[in-house]
Amino acid sequence: MELTQLWTSFARQADTRPDATALVTRDRHISYGELAGLVADASLRLARLDTGGGEPIGVPATKTPRTIALVLACLRAGLPVVLPSATLPATTLRRLLARAGCRHVIGADDTGPARVAPAVTPATPVGPDDVAFVLTTSGSTGLPKLVPLTAGAVERFADWAAARFDLGPGASVLSYAPLNFDLCFLDVWATLHHGGQVVLVDPDAATNGRHLLDAIDDNAVTVVQAVPMAHQLLVEAAGTLARQLTSVRHTLFTGDHMPARCLARLPAVFPGSRFYNVYGCTETNDSFLHEVDRDALPTDGVPLGTPLPGVEAVVLDEDGAVVTGPGQGELVVATPFQSAGYLGADPTVPGPFVAAPAGRPPGTAARFYRTGDRVRRDHAGVLHLEGRSDFHVKVRGTRVNTAAVEQVLLDHAEVAEATVLAVPDLVAGRLLHAVLRRAPGASVTTLGLRRHCAQHLPTAAIPSIFRLSETPLPRTSTGKVDRRLLSRALRSPRSEETSERKEQQR
Repeated sequence: MELTQLWTSFARQADTRPDATALVTRDRHISYGELAGLVADASLRLARLDTGGGEPIGVPATKTPRTIALVLACLRAGLPVVLPSATLPATTLRRLLARAGCRHVIGADDTGPARVAPAVTPATPVGPDDVAFVLTTSGSTGLPKLVPLTAGAVERFADWAAARFDLGPGASVLSYAPLNFDLCFLDVWATLHHGGQVVLVDPDAATNGRHLLDAIDDNAVTVVQAVPMAHQLLVEAAGTLARQLTSVRHTLFTGDHMPARCLARLPAVFPGSRFYNVYGCTETNDSFLHEVDRDALPTDGVPLGTPLPGVEAVVLDEDGAVVTGPGQGELVVATPFQSAGYLGADPTVPGPFVAAPAGRPPGTAARFYRTGDRVRRDHAGVLHLEGRSDFHVKVRGTRVNTAAVEQVLLDHAEVAEATVLAVPDLVAGRLLHAVLRRAPGASVTTLGLRRHCAQHLPTAAIPSIFRLSETPLPRTSTGKVDRRLLSRALRSPRSEETSERKEQQR
């Protein structure tokens, strides 16, 4: 391969279909030819930098056409692009970029019209084993980790995604996730790689269900991939406005548990769509896919599905032995799309990237990733996600799976979001705190939620404190609930107990 295919295939689209729409943002439609012009502008900026061969470039992941053009310009120049969240604190950003070896950080200014610029220096050869992207983890346990991904890994994923979800010319793909999130490998990079149209959701309107409906309707979106929270916003808005999204052919949910009641409403909102549960993580990209039968929707959780082509997966019990039949344990995977390890990681500290489990057959991938997710294999061999290993805590001596408690709360008809945290307590050791967002118009109280939990959970798993809100829960830079921020806010339980007593007295 002479050049990274992510660049050459985009350049081919710009040459042969310059008037086709590449990006939609707010009220602007940017063609492949115009985007190529923005890439040329960005390439001129890169050419003025004092960069060594293969030196990474930091590009804060603002979700704009000029940021996307900067990334494409880096790929063209053979420079790895580090994509940190644009919302990181300045001190965290400096530490992160220093660990990545970045001397240069280029921001993107999205003002002014797009224009076509002349071609600049020749593109630089990049091999499939060269790093193309460096993403970051959410940072929920400290400084975000740097996840390098090679050109070959990204291209293999892009080719699979395009074939599976029809991402070529004529496709219109909603890009809901932040640009530094691995979901963008499908939404943005695979779509541009194969000639589709990317509809960028304005981050400031990401929690506005009506805005999402309009973005899908106005641009005849054919593929929607988003976290369950976004689908919940869509079904709520669609129900209020009595609207359907008839253009969508593929609806994907990923990144979190899909509440049964939200899943049950999807067929009415997407009458012509197929539904998929996608499982994966930043380090490995997508690993499992399950197509949900729209005529027989599950009510007890959606399975992980089957491994993607080339993916190997095993389940390890608490002793590290491979579970071969029905049972539970940690999911360990190897994918054709995964990272080789974290940049700047301390080699003396054991990490999640490990050698192949003992007893695997010849041909097994040499390097696996311990996901930290607990799964259950049923008698039919189907895997079901049970929760995180680090979500299993002891409360008054009893082991509790906080993810299971969250699912029970999410099954309540008037709960839109729920997170359960184990907060240190001087007397009990740990107490469960539930932080929830009520659905619009909901009247449920903490007493009602406690009764709901008592019908489905053992006593030790019923949260001691319930905190109700009408606003969305805080999110990390990758769109997950910011448990670390919520934990800090809950360190003073007395104020929460007071608010709960007031709620119960109403």
